[in-house]
Amino acid sequence: MATPPPNTQPVNILIIGQNGRLAYEALLFAASRASRSANDGFRLYVAEPAPGPLWPNDPTIRDPDLRAALEGFGAEIIRFDSQHFGHVYPYGNKIEALFALPKGEPFIFFDTDTLVLDDLASVPFDFDRPTASMNREGTWPKLELYGPGYTEIWGSLYERFGLDFDSSLDRSQPDEYWKRYLYFNAGFFFYRCPHEFGTLFRDYALEIRDNPPRALICQSFDPWLDQIALPLVIHALGGGRDTLPAGLLDGTVTCHYRTLPLLYAREADDVVTLLEDISAPNEVKKLLKQYDPFKRMIYQNRGQKVRSLFDQNDLPRREQAIRNTIKREGFWMR
Repeated sequence: MATPPPNTQPVNILIIGQNGRLAYEALLFAASRASRSANDGFRLYVAEPAPGPLWPNDPTIRDPDLRAALEGFGAEIIRFDSQHFGHVYPYGNKIEALFALPKGEPFIFFDTDTLVLDDLASVPFDFDRPTASMNREGTWPKLELYGPGYTEIWGSLYERFGLDFDSSLDRSQPDEYWKRYLYFNAGFFFYRCPHEFGTLFRDYALEIRDNPPRALICQSFDPWLDQIALPLVIHALGGGRDTLPAGLLDGTVTCHYRTLPLLYAREADDVVTLLEDISAPNEVKKLLKQYDPFKRMIYQNRGQKVRSLFDQNDLPRREQAIRNTIKREGFWMR
């Protein structure tokens, strides 16, 4: 089992906090880490976008009690400037927030809708070889009849950025099958320096958005832009698919639940138990109940009603089928 990193090289955890849903998800993340990974030796940063021209409303966490609760669970709240994305593409927060972290210190980014289930220090991170979540579906690209295939689309991106395409392929997968091509969910990623990673991430994302190769002309970049750029960044920095043992992040150590209805529908009993345990104390409950989906799902038993709709040992293969069932029963909330 890995030990916490030495104090001479601190490791920083980054999540995004923002007024509204993300603030309450950040509270759950911080509470879960305090419960299950309090002695991991890492530092937790909650990054909030600063007000500015790319945000029509103040995006900061404005509730002082919520800010105090986050800090009480060991988080440091920091701000970052939105220079390229803002409210038009809020997924860009995860790119621009990287520059608010200390330069040259290893980092781990997690989507805020994540729970920590076990000691993060038990994960053998190799910060010189980045990777990201393999808990993904083939959401991009969407192939058009008579249009470019996967090889032409992905190959054009690698060519644009001067990267070796062939070495990115998983040759155990058939040609023109989406799993053959390097693709991640951006729910977590890590590297030895947030500024180095962030510079490539920003530059690649902006080039794809503003000057895409011809093979991408029929493709949508919203909300996929970060997940299009991410594998290119990881490949450029010497990472890949298998730089972490399988089953730890997005497994036994963390859970990227996405939404509470999906958590109740498909996650293991111990994940549900953790969620309900960390949300039970009065000082947490009074804050989470301010957000209606959390109030209804956790405290008004709607989550358990969602759970009863599914056999967690025999779930539909595709997430959309789970979502459709929840929506049909009138229980979908986000």
